[in-house]
Amino acid sequence: MARKSIEQRLAEIENQRKTLKARLGKQERTHDTRRKVLLGALVLHRLESAGDPEFTKRLGDWLRRELPGFLTRDGDKELFVDLLRKDAGAGSAITDANASGREGSGIAS
Repeated sequence: MARKSIEQRLAEIENQRKTLKARLGKQERTHDTRRKVLLGALVLHRLESAGDPEFTKRLGDWLRRELPGFLTRDGDKELFVDLLRKDAGAGSAITDANASGREGSGIAS
């Protein structure tokens, strides 16, 4: 059995390194996405069922101020039409989101 040359061994190690870096990047993206989903679920939950109506109003007002400048894609803006309405009540964002299929997404609220 012939031994592998140093160049071959280095090439194999480099391929392993690339594979591991790709796996790490995927894992980091997965964690980032999960954090965003959970944070969004918390915000939507607080809008729906916070025991403090003043907090819910302030949170809704802040979102109506901040989201229009943050959302750049028309499709993204359409996802928040209910929340961005000036007359959006405390629970309407969740009710409308659930009606559009969010309740089957596996996100606990």
